[in-house]
Amino acid sequence: MRARRRRTARTARTEPWHPYAWQAQSLLLAYPDDRLPAHRALARRAATALPPAVAGPLLDFAARTEHVPADDLAAAYVATFDHRKRCCPYLTYYAHGDTRKRGIALLRLKQTYAAAGWRLSDDELPDHLAVVLEFAAAEPATGHRLLTEHRAGLELLRLALRDDGSPWAALLDSVTATLPPLAGDEHQAVARLAAQGPPEEQVGLAPYPPEQPVPDSAGGPR
Repeated sequence: MRARRRRTARTARTEPWHPYAWQAQSLLLAYPDDRLPAHRALARRAATALPPAVAGPLLDFAARTEHVPADDLAAAYVATFDHRKRCCPYLTYYAHGDTRKRGIALLRLKQTYAAAGWRLSDDELPDHLAVVLEFAAAEPATGHRLLTEHRAGLELLRLALRDDGSPWAALLDSVTATLPPLAGDEHQAVARLAAQGPPEEQVGLAPYPPEQPVPDSAGGPR
């Protein structure tokens, strides 16, 4: 009975405000281009309908970055997310590293998107946190499940950004506030990942094996 109660408590549950939170978080976690002021304004409007634990970090990020020169913010984004593995925004990396298992996980994500009528552009990987959040905003039940499956990796990313004093740490605070708390086994996963890092290369990264073609699908988020 104890195990059943635990599984029930951790069943993914979406709230009416989840899509607004995930869309705002997605926009702010994307590369900070000339659309960022409009995205900050949208996040501020969305925050009025969100719980304090979700809204507060969004507002903190908006305030902290509002007066940072655009070039400086873009350079900080690249230095943080592109040059530091511990701040990797690609969620499957935390579970699989650069291994064939990660390639399979990427394929499954892309198939999940395709089943919902989504097609990514050629320069997008399906496990980038901003992409997963954008999908979750449009497909809340499936998106909630995907985010929850990567709960340990999200926590490790949140802690890494916080240790670096990064403004994007606030956005991870907001994201994790939309998800169930870490369970015991996920705490152990976070500790293992922090101590050992993601799995090392096994046989090479093969994101989309030719023997398992990604289903073609019309339409998409863009």
